Amino acid sequence: MPIARIEQSRTAIKPASIPRKRGFNAFAYKKLLAAVAGVMALQSHAALAVDREDVRAHVLPSAAVAVSDSAQADSIRDSLVRPWLFEYSESGSPLTALQAESSQSVLRVPMRVDRFTQGKMNIEGVEKVTLYLNGEKVSGSGSEFTLHLETGDHHLVALVEGVEDWSAVNLDWQGTAEHDQVNSDWPSDWRLSATQLYDAPTVNGVDVSADGRYLVVRKSWQQNGEAQSELLLRDLEENRVVFRWNNTSVGNFAWHPQDHKLAYISGQKVHILDVNDLSVKEVSGTLSGASGLRWLTDNSLIFGWSKSAESESSVTKRYQALEDRWSYFRNVSQIFTLTVDTGVLTQITEGGSGHSLLDVHNSGERILVSARKVDYAAPPHYAVEAFELNLATNERRDLGTHRTFSQALYQGDTIYITAGPEFMEGAGRAPGLSDDMLSNNYDGQLYQLQADNSVVALSREFNPAIGGVTALGNGDLLLRVTDRDATQLYRYDTRNNRYIKVSAGVEVVDQVAASQSQFPRIIIGGTSATEPQKLVSLDLQEGRLRELWDSADEAYAHNDLNAVEEWNFTNKHGDEIAGRVYYPHNFDENQSYPALVYYYGGTSPVQRGFTGRYPFNLWANQGYVVYVLQPTGATGFGQEFSARHVNAWGEYTAEDIIQGTEEFLAAHPFVDAERVGHMGASYGGFMTMLLATMTDLYSASMSHAGISNITSYWGQGWWGFLYSGEASKGSFPWNNPELYTEQSPVFHADKVTAPMLLIHGDADTNVPPGESHNMYTALKLLDKEVELVEYKGQDHHIMGREARLNWWATYMAWFDKQLKDEPEWWDHLYPEAE
Repeated sequence: MPIARIEQSRTAIKPASIPRKRGFNAFAYKKLLAAVAGVMALQSHAALAVDREDVRAHVLPSAAVAVSDSAQADSIRDSLVRPWLFEYSESGSPLTALQAESSQSVLRVPMRVDRFTQGKMNIEGVEKVTLYLNGEKVSGSGSEFTLHLETGDHHLVALVEGVEDWSAVNLDWQGTAEHDQVNSDWPSDWRLSATQLYDAPTVNGVDVSADGRYLVVRKSWQQNGEAQSELLLRDLEENRVVFRWNNTSVGNFAWHPQDHKLAYISGQKVHILDVNDLSVKEVSGTLSGASGLRWLTDNSLIFGWSKSAESESSVTKRYQALEDRWSYFRNVSQIFTLTVDTGVLTQITEGGSGHSLLDVHNSGERILVSARKVDYAAPPHYAVEAFELNLATNERRDLGTHRTFSQALYQGDTIYITAGPEFMEGAGRAPGLSDDMLSNNYDGQLYQLQADNSVVALSREFNPAIGGVTALGNGDLLLRVTDRDATQLYRYDTRNNRYIKVSAGVEVVDQVAASQSQFPRIIIGGTSATEPQKLVSLDLQEGRLRELWDSADEAYAHNDLNAVEEWNFTNKHGDEIAGRVYYPHNFDENQSYPALVYYYGGTSPVQRGFTGRYPFNLWANQGYVVYVLQPTGATGFGQEFSARHVNAWGEYTAEDIIQGTEEFLAAHPFVDAERVGHMGASYGGFMTMLLATMTDLYSASMSHAGISNITSYWGQGWWGFLYSGEASKGSFPWNNPELYTEQSPVFHADKVTAPMLLIHGDADTNVPPGESHNMYTALKLLDKEVELVEYKGQDHHIMGREARLNWWATYMAWFDKQLKDEPEWWDHLYPEAE
């Protein structure tokens, strides 16, 4: 039941009651609200008492030595509450039923709020209180604690000591303002929280033995704010752990193709684990910079070994190439072999800017190698040289120098290549693609290389974009593809030249490993729109999936996962634009909700993952209807669709997002059209800025690491000239200035009408922070409402627990302020200087 109110003062006017119309000057509107707030003479706040029936108590036995008398008192207290920190059931006795059998107990109560809420919790009738909120200790002294609660369901756990009369124990809440009220009902399902999404365990590495029996699994999670990980070797047949690495930085695993031996790098040295007797042998000296281990023969390994370049001067740097802005450009990697029983090293390649190992033939006699070339003669302004090297004779077969090239691998004696549609003078272009359209080379295609170095294009009419390819032991290829807004697996039947979809059990495959047996076993990890990560094993011959692990059981069993509905529309060009809608917690179609519209708009779709950098399920749990769409230009929908990304810089994309939002609002009357926000990151941040100059459809914007000036991004971003080599293929500021200016948002900043939040990492090398500064400067000079938040030391992605949680909170607090007229969360994060 709701926490009982025992005292409340009221105000005559609420700022939220003042209507806000689309197109109304946002800055003026905020000044009006401030003025109204200023005439409110009465400070409003509420004092509330938690219903004792809602408090769950767990009696603790009396200790021989009082906790307070121990030198390790804090650690003892943490251990006493540990069993209940993440216990979300209603187990335990109500506080009203507690008898005087002990002077200490653990008390638990939900703190459920539908907006950012702050105030003080006081626990009366106890001598000592140690308080934990959502598993983390709350700082404070005495029995009163200040709490700041984000929208959602919170779990309050208190260790109380020195109780003489349990009937006198009460939990009282003093809200800072009238709206700072909480509900202590025990929910049947809890809403997702930001900390839960970040802390939950995930599998981020799998390696399966050649026969499919053994599996290396790397799992990571957060505990008490600290990163944790484990690295295990599992026997899949006997379902048991057979080996555990104490050093979880171990990596570069390579299974022996015929034996149960596993090579890996630990402490910059190569080790061999013999699974038969669990012995570990160190077989090399220090190989700092070694990576990509593979077995070459029964007694030798092959790998890449990178040497870092030495600084030429402490004062200056003379650039050698455009790529020299990359911190690693002058490092040189060559290919080496290591003889396992002697530890002898042999260098295989030399010269140039270095070489990369692509694949090893089953015989161990031949390898596929690539070398990246500095070459600006044509888009995308680099080239890749590929060749096959016979290790026995040192003969080299040149496979050509290409503008688009991703991967080459053996399947038996046949070489397959993945590259864009323009590979080998357009060999992979779809038959229906008109001559005046430039292909999008991010739309990966599959090719078979012939003896004369010509190719057979194998996927021109296969719409999914092909990414990674693995050779299977049965002679087929396993393809990991972008398939509309999912990442799926397909098997390419090499004998019958056909594609067969593999049942992955998840919508977004983020981990995959396959055995090399005649009847392959595939290990798959991934998520779906409403399902957190799980790990499954697929017997390819039988088509049978077996669940190995599911994070839902471990971290989300108590949660209410939101409903997600597919919602597509047809754009003005006749294309179906895919999308999906996430519904809020306890959705009621008779209520009115604010909405958030999310997109990327670059060359890949926004995938159906459960969480990630942009957790749509969390936004919905915080009271928003969330609409995610896949506008024109994304891969995974066919070559004609993706080709429209080239030389458009948001032209078609903006049309789709605006039309999609309008049709979405018309089809969903429970969404308040006056409270719609939009946001995106990187190319999506560029789209956010651009859209804000084109329409007053949105009431607030958030651009993360967005591009405001295509020219400065092209010239200054680490990969700006390369990405522009596809996105602006053949167009430059001197031959197509209209594209670079008309599609650059900063040139139209005066047309922005809604408040805009700009977020950037101050160490972003992909999209330099100056891109947000351009827009911030323009909007400030134009007297528009704009905020700029930089994350110190952060690159293109916001990494690390503290930074990530703050980042999520920042942009959601911004939308709460702008779309819900609830500025308190934002003001708490960014108080005005006095």
